[in-house]
Amino acid sequence: MKAESAKARRKLPLDTPSHFADNAIKDLSGALTALLADFFAVYIKTKNFHWHMSGPHFRDYHLLLDEQGEQIFAATDDIAERVRKIGGTTLRSIGQINSQKRILDNDAAFVTPNDMLSELRDDNLQLVDEMRQVHDLCDEHGDVATASLLENWIDEAERRVWFLFEATRDISHKA
Repeated sequence: MKAESAKARRKLPLDTPSHFADNAIKDLSGALTALLADFFAVYIKTKNFHWHMSGPHFRDYHLLLDEQGEQIFAATDDIAERVRKIGGTTLRSIGQINSQKRILDNDAAFVTPNDMLSELRDDNLQLVDEMRQVHDLCDEHGDVATASLLENWIDEAERRVWFLFEATRDISHKA
């Protein structure tokens, strides 16, 4: 009897009450879930580069990437919970993250520190672009709460881009 009730419970829908129309829930949940997959991809890449950093600026870069990784990871729970609040469902597995992410992996055995920081700068720029697109979708569906969260995450990502840019900037050639 217990096995049958467990099977029945697994089929129950996760119907969170929402004031959004079904199409808005689908659009917003899909966009936020893809964004969440990208946040996880950037987080893992940031930690990968943090763990494999080398060179004369090791300590500074190692700490910078640790700080940025914590910030990126902190947003993941808020993104997933926002999907649930609006009535949708979100990521359930690493496989789903892999199938939905748009950020490219870097599995190279060695990456120079400058290339690490430059690649993360570009990945964060990509996140900014994707978040702006989701923000437009929020405006279209009147989702002011998600739009407000996105504005803060965009600001954080732009700050990461700025720091990564400045850390890789060659100032030896003065104009």
